[in-house]
Amino acid sequence: MSEATYRHTGVLVDHTPSGADVSAGQVIDLGSGLTGVAARDITDGTLGALQIEGVFDFTKAAGGGVTFAAGATVGWDDTNNTAVAAGTGDFDIGKAVAAAVDAASIVRAKINI
Repeated sequence: MSEATYRHTGVLVDHTPSGADVSAGQVIDLGSGLTGVAARDITDGTLGALQIEGVFDFTKAAGGGVTFAAGATVGWDDTNNTAVAAGTGDFDIGKAVAAAVDAASIVRAKINI
């Protein structure tokens, strides 16, 4: 008997939202340090997919004093749907792969690292 059976590359994982629809690009906390980004719109109660690997541009407050150096941990404020400094949001999503100045409205980050 095999100890493991290959299923897929792991770039996408199944996700069935409970309680509300999920929009394409929406950031989802899967718990235990795992973040997903909806690949497409997912209707509440319907099986869909979340991306758990990759580099994304995440919305951040421009002019709000939020900056990131390349390599900095990026947090997520699930109420305001914006990237924030690590430890100041609801959960961390990954690492900035490029610096983001205060005036920038996005931070580019690799998730789940």
